[in-house]
Amino acid sequence: MGTFEEYEVSRRRFDVADAAPLLLDAAGVVTSWSADAQRLLAYPAAEAVGTSLADLLTAEDAGRVPHLVEQWRTNGGWAGLLSVRRGDGRPVRVMVRIASAEESRGPSRWLMLMSEMAEAPGWDMRRTVLEQMVARSPIGIAVVDTDLRYVWSNTALAQFGGGPPERRLGLRLVDIQPGLDSDAIEAQMRHALTTGEPVIGYEHVGSVRSAPHRETAHVMSFTRLDDERGHPMGVYYTVVDITAHHRARQRLALLDRAGEYIGRGLDLVRTAQELADVAVPALADLVVVDLLESVLRGAEPAPGPLDGTEPVRLRRAGRTSAEAGADGEEGAARATAVGIGDPAAYPPDSPQIRCLATGLSRREERREPLPREWGADSPGDPGGTSDPGLHSVMVVPVRARGVTLGVTTFFRRHRQEPFEEEDLSLAEDLVSRAAVCVDNARRYTRERDAALALQRNLLPHRLPDQDAVEVAACYRPANELTGLGGDWYDVIPLSGARVALVVGEVPGHGIEAAAAMGRLRTAVRTLAALDLPPDEVLAHLDDLVARTAQEESGTPGAGTQEVGSGCLYVVHDPVDGRCSMAAAGHPAPAVVRPDGTVMFVELPQGPPLGAGGRPFESVEVTLPEGSTLALYTDGLLARGEEWALETDRERLRRALERSASSLDQRCRAVVNDLVPARPLDDVALLMARTRRLGADQVASWELPADPAVVADARKAASRRLTDWGLDELAFTTELVVSELVTNAIRHASGPILLRLIKDRTLICEAFDGGATAPHLRHPRTMDEGGRGLLLVSQFTQRWGTRFLPEGKVIWAEQSLTDPPA
Repeated sequence: MGTFEEYEVSRRRFDVADAAPLLLDAAGVVTSWSADAQRLLAYPAAEAVGTSLADLLTAEDAGRVPHLVEQWRTNGGWAGLLSVRRGDGRPVRVMVRIASAEESRGPSRWLMLMSEMAEAPGWDMRRTVLEQMVARSPIGIAVVDTDLRYVWSNTALAQFGGGPPERRLGLRLVDIQPGLDSDAIEAQMRHALTTGEPVIGYEHVGSVRSAPHRETAHVMSFTRLDDERGHPMGVYYTVVDITAHHRARQRLALLDRAGEYIGRGLDLVRTAQELADVAVPALADLVVVDLLESVLRGAEPAPGPLDGTEPVRLRRAGRTSAEAGADGEEGAARATAVGIGDPAAYPPDSPQIRCLATGLSRREERREPLPREWGADSPGDPGGTSDPGLHSVMVVPVRARGVTLGVTTFFRRHRQEPFEEEDLSLAEDLVSRAAVCVDNARRYTRERDAALALQRNLLPHRLPDQDAVEVAACYRPANELTGLGGDWYDVIPLSGARVALVVGEVPGHGIEAAAAMGRLRTAVRTLAALDLPPDEVLAHLDDLVARTAQEESGTPGAGTQEVGSGCLYVVHDPVDGRCSMAAAGHPAPAVVRPDGTVMFVELPQGPPLGAGGRPFESVEVTLPEGSTLALYTDGLLARGEEWALETDRERLRRALERSASSLDQRCRAVVNDLVPARPLDDVALLMARTRRLGADQVASWELPADPAVVADARKAASRRLTDWGLDELAFTTELVVSELVTNAIRHASGPILLRLIKDRTLICEAFDGGATAPHLRHPRTMDEGGRGLLLVSQFTQRWGTRFLPEGKVIWAEQSLTDPPA
């Protein structure tokens, strides 16, 4: 079988373990057979020696033998895969390596090494090949010992800095890359070394020596190396630079966060601050957002170039620093910084103003401190960025829909790398997104301010003076997401010392709803002047809304905003404590009794205004003096559909039962308890504590329908005025009593009731059973009659008629403060 010294040499050279060797002559005939070859191919030596290599291969590879012989002769060897036919006929796929075994003397011989594929992970390679693979790999590769000191590294690792492989020998990572978090990386090495578990895809961000002023990202993998006995020898690891991928991922994450975070509301300053918050510290160390003053007011930016010689005043809308809570140098800078809402005056030649004028972004890459023109080198400079550590800056215009609204300035202080072109592109994307939100907020601010001014002008500026009830009101507009609504309230003095309490709600939001509310409020006041019962007031109001909507149905949005409105109309009489009320698609009022308990009036619900349906019904209740009526819109209890009516009422009941030092404080406390600071719907609450006129303030006489009683009525009224200390009103009152009683006797049937009420005014009322309304006449000079009501209108403050189910009342009022001469 021959000697195998050549085999041992070749085996060491090829570094192939467990290979089955055999020898071939120059023609490819087997000249020596080993025990390993016999084990692998199941041929005895006697049968194999002298056999051609082609006879040992399968038919598909046997034909390749002449070509293979030519190749190994020419190249001095060959390596590859062949299919061998075993002695039992079963084919076996083997890895083959053929090398020259020629001695200095003797015939040419070739050493053939075979290794079964089923027992190996792949094609065994020579050590030189493996060394080429790791040495020439573009991936950084290194091996450290159990003390984590370098024992080998490839050339590619030098791309990260630290010198060639030979300079790394015996050093630790911290000695080579001080800009990295060596403790964290070595912790991964120790994990692999201790557990034997590989660490795959560990990402690390830091500054390497090859790029000390930039933040770079790497992905690393760690694998333990063991010796022949399975003892740890060290750790093999790879490094791949993924900075571009890392920055792209950061950019996308920042844009995603910006889309989620910026523009969550419709407040200008809040939106600007959100832009600054998003950009720090992901993109910059300090960001300031300055907007034109007109923009913050909701107005259009002033047109024209900014080419003056005086400083240009902007207004600080947002500012965020990476060290907002730090002390020292940054704290000193903050002390001189322009606060949110404060003016920031920039020189006309500053980059910010040039950016504002041209609408183009600017970037400064320098690493040394910025010059004065960037507003960053001395206290008191515009922008409040007086920090000598600021070294790189970008200025991006806040521009939306072709209009420049302000500028955003980005600074870097702690990160040494300057802003690059891709940073400017990212900043422009962020500012562009925020600019649309800022412009939306500006437009909303303008409309909201206009609607709020309109509504405030339409709501009562002050509640009228009267003695029937003590009143307090609280109105809270909807938040910026829904806009201003159409909730309203009113207090209307009526004849006979009575008062009307009204609360209503127009569907929708914005200026249209506020305008519709104004129309309804005007209509209610007009109808209230007719002294109609609550159900008739709502019936007339319903007809007006329906008719207006029908007449203007051809104009989109015109006259239709009021359709579906709700209204609650309550009339309180302080003489007898009676309250009559009716509702159109509106919650019934709550009543707080004098003892503090709360009840809800069982009030039939009429349809919303303009919707049509069943007629409105009035309910009359008598309330003790000191009872408090609570009239509210449905926004007071709006907490979602899951809240049942009974639960809503219980919440309101608990809020109303809480005591307060005054009615105004109680009204505000109820709203604060039940309504968030920025509600989704408008809220109006009107609270009225009832009063009663004392028995000494009302005098009444029942008179027969006889002209002879007119004189007696005058005398009785005069005596009552003397008791009240109002003798100065006796002449006028006698005239009024005479005319009203005479008119009642002339036009009515049945008994007549005369009543005097001393309130803020002196009220004279004549009740009769007639249904005809008196009219003011203008008699000619020679006419003998027709001057009664004309005299009443001239000598009294006001007069009128109200109808009751049993007749009518003619009344007249005289002022107690300025009696007629």
